[in-house]
Amino acid sequence: MNWHVNILTIFPEMFPSTLACSLSGKALQRGDWSYNTINIRDFADGVHKCVDDTPYGGGAGMVMRADVIEKALLSIKEKGGNSGRKIYLSPRGKPLTQKLVQELCAEETLTLLCGRYEGVDQRVIDAHEFEEISIGDYILSGGEPAALILMDACIRLMPGVMGNTKTPNEESFSEKSGGLLEYPHYTRPFEWKSLTGKIFYVPDILKSGDHKKIEEWRKEQSKTLTQERRPDLL
Repeated sequence: MNWHVNILTIFPEMFPSTLACSLSGKALQRGDWSYNTINIRDFADGVHKCVDDTPYGGGAGMVMRADVIEKALLSIKEKGGNSGRKIYLSPRGKPLTQKLVQELCAEETLTLLCGRYEGVDQRVIDAHEFEEISIGDYILSGGEPAALILMDACIRLMPGVMGNTKTPNEESFSEKSGGLLEYPHYTRPFEWKSLTGKIFYVPDILKSGDHKKIEEWRKEQSKTLTQERRPDLL
């Protein structure tokens, strides 16, 4: 299955950005996923192609116009495409969790709306039933970086993208880990002297060869880290 993403943006040049590199870039070349950028500004009227206007009720900033965004959205179907599941990247949306990423990855097509300025006119969200998704409790200059993060999280879960199929099952937030944070990792050399002058060692348990005890140690480390850093996950 080819996973396809339509991206509504006023900065189409921001894509595919980092997604053209590494594993996601190879998957793009193979045709495992594809994307289509729709420049919202192409659907604005007038010489200046304005996509925004002052907010009703007053206040700072500008608001992206519903009529212009709608034309951009409908152009997908007019050109023979499918909008699929429609998402507006917004700080007031529901959190992007690993469970939601797995859900979105299973969709054939997504349409991501990248807002700018103070946001978009609520009416286009309501009219076309965009669901709002947030990548975190902070504000970005626009939805494009958030769209890239959402796409990256989905692409890496596609069959064949990651070399080791066991990797997703052992990561933070995975079902196998019980939703806990991932345990610490170590590799050679066993004894390492940092440039700070401090000497560090790999925990002896990891050299024991006792896989049962190693697994127990890792589970305990995950619980401890989660308790310290993300007690909300417990």
